[in-house]
Amino acid sequence: MALIVRIDVDRPYGKQGILRHLASRISSDFYLPSLKWLRYLDELKTILSILNANGKSAYVFFRKCTYPTPAVCELMEAGGHQSGLHLENSRSAATFHEELRSLQQQLGRRVEAFTKHGSGQASYGWHHYASYEPEKYLDWGRQEGLKVFFGNLEDPRLMPTKDGGLLFFPSAFWLEPDWRNTKRFSIEWLLSEAKERDVVMLLHPDNVAADPEIMREFRMAIEKLETAVLPTLP
Repeated sequence: MALIVRIDVDRPYGKQGILRHLASRISSDFYLPSLKWLRYLDELKTILSILNANGKSAYVFFRKCTYPTPAVCELMEAGGHQSGLHLENSRSAATFHEELRSLQQQLGRRVEAFTKHGSGQASYGWHHYASYEPEKYLDWGRQEGLKVFFGNLEDPRLMPTKDGGLLFFPSAFWLEPDWRNTKRFSIEWLLSEAKERDVVMLLHPDNVAADPEIMREFRMAIEKLETAVLPTLP
């Protein structure tokens, strides 16, 4: 039984500082090449470095505007992390296939896991389809031969299911407190629960790097728990 670390890479330049925030918005809605001087994916590199130093692995999910650089790929390879699709344009099976194909082409390999950007409450850019329709994604994932879909519900007590070779975790322990009932699901709850069964911990690198308390809880979780990148049902 283990902690399954899910990293959704939403912003290429984070959200701290006007220039980096604007660069993230432009990258999302239009196009901007990866700019080293603006510290492209800097927060993700920090998170991956911490994981690697502790010998822990994670799933890392990329949007089109956050595709990994060679430096990030090196950190991914060194830590045994798995790349996945952070689905943005979920209007149809065709747009799902296009995003998946684009990421696999960028990586030069197949991916087997995916997540959805946003949970249906708001639109996060011109290319983002806001509706959250997990049953559709499950069908599309099975058609593409994918192995794992991580959903966005906020009750980490919900158990995973498996159908047609696709493992589905409907919910997660959201590390950021804005999406978590912190009284019911404290970091201590996670430390206890993940010793008994597989639990998904969801985080966004820029939010963790910007908040000392969230970073403290992140370090506590990865230092005290074993991690897994190939979860299986008992």
